[in-house]
Amino acid sequence: MTGIRVRLMVLSLLGLAMAATSHGQIVTPTAPLPLPGTESSVPPSATQGNVPSLSDLATLLEKATAPETEARDWSTPVKLVIIFGGLAILPSLLMMMTSFTRIVIVLSFVRRALGTQTIPPTVAIIGLALFLTLYTMAPTYSRINTQAIQPYLADRITFTAATDTATGCLKEFMLRQSRRSDLALFVEMANAAPPATPMDIPLHVVVPAFIISEFRTAFEIGCLLFIPFLLIDMVIASVLLSAGMMMLPPVMISLPFKLILFILVDGWGLLARSLSLGFS
Repeated sequence: MTGIRVRLMVLSLLGLAMAATSHGQIVTPTAPLPLPGTESSVPPSATQGNVPSLSDLATLLEKATAPETEARDWSTPVKLVIIFGGLAILPSLLMMMTSFTRIVIVLSFVRRALGTQTIPPTVAIIGLALFLTLYTMAPTYSRINTQAIQPYLADRITFTAATDTATGCLKEFMLRQSRRSDLALFVEMANAAPPATPMDIPLHVVVPAFIISEFRTAFEIGCLLFIPFLLIDMVIASVLLSAGMMMLPPVMISLPFKLILFILVDGWGLLARSLSLGFS
């Protein structure tokens, strides 16, 4: 019996991987690839709902793993494999499929540009990035709660339909933030024909395109943030050189000026506002 269960779990994992890579296969289109996010818009009602609460998520886990009297949905062992597998890769999903990547890179650039070494500490930067991620992803989580979690808890849709709906909401968010050139690059490397709509692109193609788009955007923001602080360093270095104080490190003198500038312009507030509006 133990060997049979192990084989069943292995087959379930393989089936899940194949389903993830084959979800939303590309079809031969009659029109070129449109810009991401131009074919549909988020309905106003989706952004006015509430994000799923901890009690709803606990109820979802309990309902998904509870034994069923009727064979109308996936069996409990298969659900357990999927749910615990999802929980295992949850940190990767949080970093690679949400706004966390861009936010944490920009915050790290700001700390490096200020020259404060480990202030703010890494734990504080990651914590701020997590809560800004929850804030910027609230409309998407609200749609997932409205269209997937609540209907599943009310027994209006199956677990498979709820998973597909939640995946579609995340894919739509990633497509809005992905560059068309990055999507076309990975579609070309996959040796697939251009899809009729961006939503027809498989998830395993959308995710890497979204990641490199976020990397590029974060590095562009970081370069722009470095310019004013670099100018302060150059001015301080020129003044010290002209005064003959070549042995005095310019960073020691420029650090207070950079901190004063960052505080006077309300740098953290502007940074949080700009990052939040960048995902709207």
